[in-house]
Amino acid sequence: MQKQAHSLIPGGAHTYAKGDDQYPVLAPGFLTRGQGCHVWDVDDNEFIEYGMGLRAVTLGHGYQPVIEAAYRQMVLGSNFTRPATIELDCAEEFLNLVEGSDMIKFAKDGSDATTAAVRLSRAYTGRDLIARCADHPFFSVDDWFVGNTPMSAGIPTVVQALTLQFRYNDIDSLRLLFEQNPGRIACVIMEAATAIEPESNFLRSVQTLCRKEGAIFVLDEMITGFRWHIGGAQKVYGIQPDLSTFGKGMGNGFAVSALAGRKEIMELGGLHHDKERVFLLSTTHGAENHSLAAAIKTMQIYRDNGVIDYLCTQGEKLRTGINRAIESLGLNGYFEVLGRPSNLIYATYDQSRRPSQAFRSLFLQETIRRGLLMPSLVVSFSHADTDIDRTIDGVGEALRVYRKALEDGVEKYLVGRPVKPVFRKFN
Repeated sequence: MQKQAHSLIPGGAHTYAKGDDQYPVLAPGFLTRGQGCHVWDVDDNEFIEYGMGLRAVTLGHGYQPVIEAAYRQMVLGSNFTRPATIELDCAEEFLNLVEGSDMIKFAKDGSDATTAAVRLSRAYTGRDLIARCADHPFFSVDDWFVGNTPMSAGIPTVVQALTLQFRYNDIDSLRLLFEQNPGRIACVIMEAATAIEPESNFLRSVQTLCRKEGAIFVLDEMITGFRWHIGGAQKVYGIQPDLSTFGKGMGNGFAVSALAGRKEIMELGGLHHDKERVFLLSTTHGAENHSLAAAIKTMQIYRDNGVIDYLCTQGEKLRTGINRAIESLGLNGYFEVLGRPSNLIYATYDQSRRPSQAFRSLFLQETIRRGLLMPSLVVSFSHADTDIDRTIDGVGEALRVYRKALEDGVEKYLVGRPVKPVFRKFN
């Protein structure tokens, strides 16, 4: 099936993070079904999953209340020639959760939303340059971002030059960009946090600098939204960006994303102004009715059931158990659990304590052998205590092999080639 997939689909998958080069040779090639936090491959092997659809499935696979809400809407029709009433319902539901946002536009993926934010910022400010955080891994499939990565083939150099980079928790690096490009930066786009938390009031400093320089402050909440707080990471850190983008967990796996922000900026994409029109977002499936129904139900479940508190509780149990195994095996400095409990990741290091793709591959291989599929350590509302306990046991066994590989060499234990970073110049 993998051979056939590569003959029909470039890369064998429709998302780079799901590609064969991101997993060891012994990884399951295809998944066929999922329930809660469990998935099954084509050979009916069962795994506890910790990728959860690239963090999009926050409640669990096949989560019945969401599925039923989407189904009820689907049988009424999925897409009409004029707006559906559910578009207004979903807009109101979302804007009641995210403070400081006056208007919203729905889309199907994060790239559409972030690129719309960039376009809107350029139109509002009359400027061309974009400043994006170099330490945050992904913002869009569009040229303004991808041209700024090692995979810039096919993107004109003049476009590549329009995006500048600054460093997280380094306000001077952003200040320098403004000094070097006075009156030219349209927006600053970044995540509020990843595995690294903001320091020294960094986010507030970014917001203040943007206001001083007349640039739009765009916060990408694709991951942090619906994992940090029901009102987004902006609620946690007490900031209000000019524009923010949401997606992933917003619909529990259904394709829905959003651009939200201040009315004076957002309305440039509307009809009730006398300024130049902005082609903001116009997607045939952007307000697909059943996806919006799934989003509404997901937001209601979050609001009524303390989902994020549960994610934090289960994530902390997972972290504690894995850290106990790290300590017992003397792997401090060689394997590390990072991030907020609701969005944990791990880092792998070699004998010299340098980041290692080979040791990442070995860890993936050994956890897969023990019924765990964990490109990250991301929990969902469906990860029960029994799942966490089984996972901690499996990770502990995998780390024992990891310990041996540090002593004997990773090549003795790894089957096949190591995984590779997505953004690289050549295959």
